[in-house]
Amino acid sequence: MSVTPAFRIFPLLLVTCLSAARGDYASAKDKFDRIASDRLRAGTRITLSTQELNAYIGQEIPAVTDGVRNPRLELLGPGVARGTALVDFAKVQRSQGHPPGWLLSKLLEGERPVSVTARIVSAGGRATVDVQQLQISGIGIDGGALDFLVRNFVLPLYPNAVVGRPFELGHRIERLEVQLGGVGVIIG
Repeated sequence: MSVTPAFRIFPLLLVTCLSAARGDYASAKDKFDRIASDRLRAGTRITLSTQELNAYIGQEIPAVTDGVRNPRLELLGPGVARGTALVDFAKVQRSQGHPPGWLLSKLLEGERPVSVTARIVSAGGRATVDVQQLQISGIGIDGGALDFLVRNFVLPLYPNAVVGRPFELGHRIERLEVQLGGVGVIIG
């Protein structure tokens, strides 16, 4: 039986893609480490590509948050980003030390596709993230229901999360420039 050329090329393509993802992760990690060192000169611009950011969150988020799979980031345009993932809310709550009661566990159990679209505005070493849209299993949530979820689910599980109000960027970051191809980190 002869092996077609496509089957000979597939393993090579797979290895190439995996190597690129590892390279993107290493590049993003190096850039984050350089920013965190606080040794960059004022005016320095570090650009993180969408590929680097996705490689980084693909490695880091599942490593620290049980119940989240396939996290992805899309940069939709100036100042707008969308994050998507498969989320098992009951598993996330248990991993954070907050096991849901019997009824809630029955409602929250199982993976659901989640999408969050947010506007990011930053200047003067501060940023504000405003959630514009949340979708869980294709159902859009906004207004009062969205505020309720943020107050009663997100903030109790992630008390350091800041949504809808300014926060310090740290590491002398002056601003973030979110664009289609990547995020520019400007050092002040």
